[in-house]
Amino acid sequence: MKRIVLLGAPGAGKGTQAAKISAEYKLPHISTGDIFRKNIKEGTPIGLKAKGYIDKGALVPDEVTIEIVRARLRETDCKNGWLLDGFPRTAAQAEALSKITAVDFVIDIDIALSKLMARLTGRRGCSACGEIYHISSHAGDACAKCGGTLIQRADATEATVSKRLETYTAQTLPLIEYYRNAGLLRSVDGDRKVDEVFGAIVEVIGR
Repeated sequence: MKRIVLLGAPGAGKGTQAAKISAEYKLPHISTGDIFRKNIKEGTPIGLKAKGYIDKGALVPDEVTIEIVRARLRETDCKNGWLLDGFPRTAAQAEALSKITAVDFVIDIDIALSKLMARLTGRRGCSACGEIYHISSHAGDACAKCGGTLIQRADATEATVSKRLETYTAQTLPLIEYYRNAGLLRSVDGDRKVDEVFGAIVEVIGR
């Protein structure tokens, strides 16, 4: 049983590492961001409500997020473990999670906030298929996957990114202390190549 919580600031590479961890350990990757984006795309009431917060760089209210996570963890593919990416974000959410399930590993991808602005503002998303690129590695404004137009997401402007990082500092850093005090936190240096970060994570989790 491996029940893993993955932490890190916006732009730290949680999504990339979560996908690798999920594949390595055959765990369902539970991303609250993906859940909300699905609801936003489908225009559900909860999706529209979440969109209003996300577009401003704010966090979706706890009661909404907690209920979505609770329902997801009850699904059959989670019976042998899971990987949570994007939840919990606050100590209050961590307390709520502890009443739902135990946690085996809490891994924080640690990177200086000062290095994250360029990562986040340089992201571009395909307006057709949703594929994500970065201007540092993909030139032009056409999607390599489907040819659609690449646009800067509403939550990737400099003003919104600044707000997101401020929100992270104010609300999420206390979560790191919460798990450190619980003896569950393990930090890995996120300012390295993707495979090097993943190698450090595997050392923490084991085989």
